[in-house]
Amino acid sequence: MTSPRRLARGVLVALEGIDGAGKSTQARRLARLFAEQGYAVQLLREPSDSPWGRRLRESLQAGRRLLSPSQELDLFMQDRRYHVAAQIRPALAACQLVLTDRYYFSSIAYQGALGIDPETIRQQNEAFAPVPDLVFLLLISPEQALARIRASRHGGNDSFEQEAYLRRVDAIFRALQGPHVYPVVADGPVETVTSALQRKIEELLAANVVLTAPDLAS
Repeated sequence: MTSPRRLARGVLVALEGIDGAGKSTQARRLARLFAEQGYAVQLLREPSDSPWGRRLRESLQAGRRLLSPSQELDLFMQDRRYHVAAQIRPALAACQLVLTDRYYFSSIAYQGALGIDPETIRQQNEAFAPVPDLVFLLLISPEQALARIRASRHGGNDSFEQEAYLRRVDAIFRALQGPHVYPVVADGPVETVTSALQRKIEELLAANVVLTAPDLAS
């Protein structure tokens, strides 16, 4: 049985990218891998299960144009405030490895592609949301993404996933910069992508914050 491995502080990792890039699959795989290594792992997602998140999910399933860009962003902001206060900050305070399937960078890209200034969205979010230690940008072409979506969902939400819109979203994602932003080409085998993400997280933990249980007891 793997010995528990504790962290000196909580670590926040966000997985981002256009729909079809494989974020949810990779988040689940990473959560399982690091739990097996003995880390306390919290796997989260956005939209969350808050009332605002549920409304967003209902809207996205019915057709995202039921909401204006500003209404949609407002719902995401309210949901994210809940997500940060109720889930992310408590998990970080408990020194857990927190993996979130989407975070505020999705708002920057998706609502930015609808005409809202991306930098304004970033500033509004970083006023209350902790900046991640790592942001994985899973990169895949809109054409490949749509092919995956259609194959897995037998169609897709045309208004949400149309290629022209995804191209604008993809361009904003690819323009994101920062020492915590780590682009990963995600069009290869699932296992290859997982290995690249796993190595980067392990580098972060090993270099900065890992304390094993024996170390804490000594």
